Amino acid sequence: MNLDSVVSRAFAMPLTSPAFPLGPYRFVEREYFIITYRTDPDRLREVVPEPLTPTQPLVHYEFIRMPDSTGFGDYTESGQVIPVEFEGQAGSYTLAMYLDNHPPIAGGRELWGFPKKLASPTLHTHIDTLVGTLDYGPVRVAMGTMGYKHKTLDAQEQARMLAKPNFLLKIIPHVNGSPRICELVRYYLSDIRMRGAWSGPASLQLAPHALAPVADLPVLEVVEARHLVADLTLDLGEVVYDYLAK
Repeated sequence: MNLDSVVSRAFAMPLTSPAFPLGPYRFVEREYFIITYRTDPDRLREVVPEPLTPTQPLVHYEFIRMPDSTGFGDYTESGQVIPVEFEGQAGSYTLAMYLDNHPPIAGGRELWGFPKKLASPTLHTHIDTLVGTLDYGPVRVAMGTMGYKHKTLDAQEQARMLAKPNFLLKIIPHVNGSPRICELVRYYLSDIRMRGAWSGPASLQLAPHALAPVADLPVLEVVEARHLVADLTLDLGEVVYDYLAK
């Protein structure tokens, strides 16, 4: 394989059999269970990197089912997303995500900089209750519940919320262990088609774990919960801040 061929084919690893295909990445019937809770503002500031700033002491804890996604297949993920601002623009910062499928772990980390780790999340309906769980190995570190479809939400308003910018801290090390890439990335969801949006009474339990530290942002009060189903496209991102530029 000549030098030009290496460069032209080098979008993912392994070179001759990439872990994921080129996008765009379309998701059909993507199901969200999002519990918004109030947390300790000092701990929140400790985990949000400048130049992002947290707007309120709130965290969105998410369980997401993705039964049909381009190139990634069928998987579930769970994690914490924080409302932030960047240069006056309101958006969300993804702190950590845990999922059960290698291609979206590899693609998420390599392309956008999603902070993804391997774990075992679930999202399902049990009789009258929407239930989300996250297990890291044999340990249950998160469990959320919500009354199933107690109240219908404005689908268009929820679509506008999904369309807001999202921010990630992309880190790729050099072979000597120093940071080779350290960038703040912004990406959007587009072509959003809402299939439904609901709310209901909810609860959230987080347990301490050394390698899945979701409980480091403690639940002080559950503010609201949302259950959304949508078709959407995950767009590629753009670099908005380079930590190594100076």
